[in-house]
Amino acid sequence: MKVVIIGGVAGGATAAARIRRLDEQAEIVVFERSGYISYANCGLPYYIGGVIEDPEALTLQTPESFFSRFRVHMRVRHEVTAIRPEQKTVCVKNLDTGESFEESYDKLILSPGAKPTQPRLPGSGLPNVFTLRTVEDTFHIKDYIQKNHPASAVLAGGGFIGLELAENLRELGLEVTIVQRPRQLMNPFDPDMAAFIHGEVRRHGIKLALGRTVEGFAPHGSGVDVLLKDEAPLHAGLVVLAIGVTPDTALARDAGLELGLKGSIVVNDRMETSAPGIYAVGDAVQVKHSVTGEDAVISLAGPANKQGRIAADNICGGDSRYLGSQGSSVIKVFGLTAAATGVNETNAKKAGLAADKVVLSPMSRAGYYPGGRVMTMKVVFEKETYRLLGAQIVGYEGVDKRIDVLATAIRAGLKATQLKDLDLAYAPPYSSAKDPVNMAGFMVDNIAGGVLRQWHLEDVPALPRDGSAALLDVRTPQEFGRGHVEGFQNIPVDELRERLGELEPGRPVYVMCQSGLRSYIACRILAGHGFTAYNFSGGYRFYDAVTHDRCLIERAAACGMDQ
Repeated sequence: MKVVIIGGVAGGATAAARIRRLDEQAEIVVFERSGYISYANCGLPYYIGGVIEDPEALTLQTPESFFSRFRVHMRVRHEVTAIRPEQKTVCVKNLDTGESFEESYDKLILSPGAKPTQPRLPGSGLPNVFTLRTVEDTFHIKDYIQKNHPASAVLAGGGFIGLELAENLRELGLEVTIVQRPRQLMNPFDPDMAAFIHGEVRRHGIKLALGRTVEGFAPHGSGVDVLLKDEAPLHAGLVVLAIGVTPDTALARDAGLELGLKGSIVVNDRMETSAPGIYAVGDAVQVKHSVTGEDAVISLAGPANKQGRIAADNICGGDSRYLGSQGSSVIKVFGLTAAATGVNETNAKKAGLAADKVVLSPMSRAGYYPGGRVMTMKVVFEKETYRLLGAQIVGYEGVDKRIDVLATAIRAGLKATQLKDLDLAYAPPYSSAKDPVNMAGFMVDNIAGGVLRQWHLEDVPALPRDGSAALLDVRTPQEFGRGHVEGFQNIPVDELRERLGELEPGRPVYVMCQSGLRSYIACRILAGHGFTAYNFSGGYRFYDAVTHDRCLIERAAACGMDQ
């Protein structure tokens, strides 16, 4: 059996290694257009910033090492120009010699990846306007910085690559501006959770030009002007287009393979395309979102590697199935960690799901153990069924641990109410006895049991301010004095029982504190005295961070009071 693989990064390299492990006799040939195989796309910004110093660390394997271990012919600088499914051949061009030839196959795997989205804008071909996708792109940007010493950079796009590159360029001392049409960074997050990311990048001196449309680029001295619609241009020493990626599927289209969203390759759960004997994996394929069941294109390394393994299994006579993607991801933003899994509230509602959520700000470790830091969690679930839909976490430590637990819970089909039952490891340096994930489960369970009624950030403008309801802030007078929502009266929770006479019976009470904990206690006190009370999800800290673009506070007391 002869297997030809187009693309030697992530899914392609994984498939090649897996085929060899399953079939020692197979002939395996990989064609890779760039000069490198099995490289870490996610590490490229960190080489530019000097965090990764050795360029060889970016590549997990070389063609020579891959051949030594797996006897796979890795032909770099070879571009496949056409696929001929009927003849079971591919047309190949050696980019170094210009030679063209045909290569036959019994099975073919397409792993072409995605290419940077590059709109046809005037000036996009200027020498100081870059994209970042390959190792070669990385070297070009780093060389330009070292030779020209630009003082500033504009990044068009605020996704993973844009944000990671912004941090690394800022660490090099450049003035950095992120410009993009969407009004928030990082689409996997809801706008309220993205606000914490905005606060962190601004705290480190990065300027955000959100809701702006880039119309082109023009030379300006030794730098470049970024031309904006209806606004003055932004000047920079260099520009990097990080708007996103587009499936690189011209070969598949020309070969007559069925295409789907964004021109992606349609595959079944065995990673088989519409053409017999041809498989496709990675950023170029259309998958099912495992939460919504909708078609999706999810460009992440984890799914690509899993898909490469599945395609290899099936080529070698197995029956492996891809169960869909849920988009689990994590990113470092200076001192902050932000992570997401499943669907956010915005996309859940777009998919027609009746979504609800809880927002909480637990400490990363036991409150009495030194060094604990706050994280903010948003857990999204389906009303009535309590099916766990997704989660987002922003914090300083322990974020990756909790998002992985939540991702596993979603994959296992747990209900949000069942998060309370998870038996998670505890020691004071690592967690509290009630882990943040458990705490989210307690909150959802309280909602399901009618113990907790909530109101949310989006309800603030519509709060009844005509006296038909009581608006109650149960923080200390000192906290209240530092900032509060207009129209709220202050009765500290520890004084509430003695001051119930200040509240008119029969009227609903909307309660708020700093984190949501004291206000929950207040709601239970009120309920015990015949009031109908609603707790603000996330607390004033959350409200203030979102509405005023504040940074996430780092430490809080056990009661939720900021320290």
